[in-house]
Amino acid sequence: MAAATTSSSLLGSSRIGSRFNMSGLHSDSLNPTSISFSSNLSALSLKSSGSKGQLYSRGKGSVVITQSMDRVEVDISLSPRVNSVKPSKTVAITDQATALVQAGVPVIRLAAGEPDFDTPAPIAEAGKNAIREGHTRYTPNAGTMELRSAICHKLKEENGLLYTPDQIVVSNGAKQSIVQAVLAVCSPGDEVLIPAPYWVSYPEMARMADATPVILPTSISEDFLLDPKLLESKLSEKSRLLILCSPSNPTGSVYPRKLLEEIAEIVARQPRLLVISDEIYEHIIYAPATHTSFASLPGMWDRTLTVNGFSKAFAMTGWRLGYIAGPKHFVSACNKLQSQFTSGASSISQKAAVAALGLGYAGGEAVAKMVKAFRERRDFLVRSFGEIDGVKISEPRGAFYLFIDLSSYYGVVVDGFGTISNSESLCRYLLDRAQVALVPGDAFGDDTCIRISYAASLSTLQAAVERIKKALVSLRPPVSV
Repeated sequence: MAAATTSSSLLGSSRIGSRFNMSGLHSDSLNPTSISFSSNLSALSLKSSGSKGQLYSRGKGSVVITQSMDRVEVDISLSPRVNSVKPSKTVAITDQATALVQAGVPVIRLAAGEPDFDTPAPIAEAGKNAIREGHTRYTPNAGTMELRSAICHKLKEENGLLYTPDQIVVSNGAKQSIVQAVLAVCSPGDEVLIPAPYWVSYPEMARMADATPVILPTSISEDFLLDPKLLESKLSEKSRLLILCSPSNPTGSVYPRKLLEEIAEIVARQPRLLVISDEIYEHIIYAPATHTSFASLPGMWDRTLTVNGFSKAFAMTGWRLGYIAGPKHFVSACNKLQSQFTSGASSISQKAAVAALGLGYAGGEAVAKMVKAFRERRDFLVRSFGEIDGVKISEPRGAFYLFIDLSSYYGVVVDGFGTISNSESLCRYLLDRAQVALVPGDAFGDDTCIRISYAASLSTLQAAVERIKKALVSLRPPVSV
């Protein structure tokens, strides 16, 4: 290190003025492309040239401070674990669409998986009361006994599952519950089996645990349901986890009990294989479809980690609350991880969740009204897209997503835009020409499709369909369907 000479004194006073500029928001990026800082320092300034720098101050009664030093480059490398993880496209597109709206572009946003309803009043009021009554302190790491007991009651009455409060961990959203479960049970080199289309985060969670995601493709002609024979063919001594999501994000598919029983028979023959059953959309289901909890099947309780939460059915996305239920050995491991990650979830949200579970079976009338609206929207979209040439549809049985195959439009060259070659370019085209934000299917492991969230008002969906139809009408499907 170069020698430094320093003489010091107390500086009388200094003022620092600064200016921050951010510019360059583009449609293919959520981040500013340039950030510049400039500062006018009256009493303190920094001069830099090459690898040397001088720091000095001048003012009445002050002594000059001078220092020279070698310039040291900062190591900005990231861990291999972070570099292995892909960013969420659903979050990216939602943020991008929001930025366009804030800039005055009339974009219709159908990318986010978030109900457009307000949290039901009794739940919101319970949250307000929690604040008024002083329930604003830390809770036990695994969640309050009141809420965990209410969850146990819900699982018994609605799902036929018996748990005790020490077999429940409440987290900051179902996403945290899932990632903690993956981290708790997977070792480096283990395999996590994931049917595709899948929720965008499943493969990345496996990678964060140094495990390998093994993707099991499904078909729109089979309603995107996993073929048990394919599952069996992909099993190995490294197979550690199977992740099932029913009702499904992004397809809306619901696994019938008979198919789940076939899958359970295969799982039962594998001593190392556990199952994460993601049931966050459990109550958003359209008759005659019915929900079956995987842990309720013969022999599956001991090897199933059931994940659920409050975001979707109760319109509580911002309250950030989910939970996991399972054998104590595994759930305790999740609890240990949480104690070092975030500790317990919000005390206020937990009070609100108790109120949510008190609304009645399956959320009572408040949830039933939302499900009725979702069904009307689904029916409208299925009917509308069924009228468009070159579209394949699997009618959703649950959740609030339509996952439609528009691959017949791939290969079309559009003047002033370019070639529509995949789901991402098609979504860019629809954002550019129709000003509708959708999510490309490649984010979910199926590049033939795009995902439309119908968690928006019927009038908004009607406007979006009209825009999409106009944008597609000039595209002639190169392949007959």
